[in-house]
Amino acid sequence: MTTKYIGILEWVKQQIKDDCLKTGSKLPSIRRLAEQFQCSKNTVVKALIELEKQHMIYAKPKSGYYVVDDYQTFDEKESEIDFLSAGPDKRIMPYEDFQYCINQAIDHYKEQLFTYSDQQGLFSLRKELAKYLQHLQVFTKPDRLVVTSGSQQALHILSAMPFPNGKKNVLIEQPTYFGMIDALQVNGITTFGIEVTMEGIEFEKLEKLFRSADIKFFYIIPRCHNPLGHHYSNAEKKKIVALAEKYDVYIVEDDFLAELDTDIKSDPLFAYEPNERVIYVKSFSKVFLPGLRIATVVLPEKMISSFVHNKFSADFNTSPLSQGALEIYLKNGMFQYHLEKVKKLYSTKMDLLLEACSLYLPTYVQYTKPKSGFYLTIYLPPSINVDKLIYMLQEKHIYVDNASRMYLSENRKKAIRLSISQVDENKIHLGIQQLAALIIELYEKRNYNLLSFKPYL
Repeated sequence: MTTKYIGILEWVKQQIKDDCLKTGSKLPSIRRLAEQFQCSKNTVVKALIELEKQHMIYAKPKSGYYVVDDYQTFDEKESEIDFLSAGPDKRIMPYEDFQYCINQAIDHYKEQLFTYSDQQGLFSLRKELAKYLQHLQVFTKPDRLVVTSGSQQALHILSAMPFPNGKKNVLIEQPTYFGMIDALQVNGITTFGIEVTMEGIEFEKLEKLFRSADIKFFYIIPRCHNPLGHHYSNAEKKKIVALAEKYDVYIVEDDFLAELDTDIKSDPLFAYEPNERVIYVKSFSKVFLPGLRIATVVLPEKMISSFVHNKFSADFNTSPLSQGALEIYLKNGMFQYHLEKVKKLYSTKMDLLLEACSLYLPTYVQYTKPKSGFYLTIYLPPSINVDKLIYMLQEKHIYVDNASRMYLSENRKKAIRLSISQVDENKIHLGIQQLAALIIELYEKRNYNLLSFKPYL
């Protein structure tokens, strides 16, 4: 994260706070902000998108960015329906329990807090992580684990570093996690996409790409897919690993929501790996505390040294305080207790979301039907302008994500992603009712205009 990116964020926030930018005020253009902060337009855009996510500004199509009322009344705050945020529900975060663990970690690891710790991660934490991963059917030893500053760091390193197969390109599902697309683009990696639906992928196409596209690794989210909510069957996972072995392709398995999988017989791809073919990435951000910035990656032994070297060049080592606190939290059983509450809450929310979609969305709108996880994707008719729909929703204090950014440019579809992680379960039906009403309004208005247009003969 660059200082100029942070500078733009802080400048806009301060302008709003000082009333220099009032409610409804238009922000300076992207070009002017780039000149003001002497940075690229891309840096400005990323900062504006972050401010939009924080509901401080909003975009008007073909017009620019405007200030929303960040100092809303209590009633306005209460009216927000947040299908956008993807972090864990703040109401069940174990703040006090984890504060205790931080205090314990300070007492236990006070010497390491003032020195550089093991670049691979605290060995005591890696031992606890190896034990924890067994619950997810990942059986490995602590020596194969590397602790990273969130899964995004692991994906960024894997995108850029050389692999033992000597290949250069990366294959990703379409759609997929936007952070992975961003990491590949930043690193200038040639990327191929393969479509995934709730029915899975085309294995003939997968084999063709493995055989002929010089694929270094295949990035895959096998359960609780982001943004679809799709789950692969165990038979499909076995087949994917077998094809990867046949064509010397590695697999990067992002199992970020493994804990929310309701199928107790479901295995990760890692369970079927021959010859250390699968690289397993596990984050704790979505079911625990995002600010903790702790993830782990299970690597083939022959790749550990190269991965650690690349990580060292970025940040020396991950915060020992965060590592020590997570170790204590895992060791004393608090995390398992927390997960029971998390799974129950998110299961209830997903059931409500699916029920609402079936009741209110028109028949010409398709949507995915996840059995668990955070995410559901709604595909929109071609005639609907996605940006306009999102803007109209924002005016009603309803927030969703534009799923088109989760596709490579050549594969883009008109879709929005809904997350149930932070939305109030009592507002889910109301939110989908209003979303459906706007879709119908835009769809019927567009079709009416087309039907009423009569060209002169």
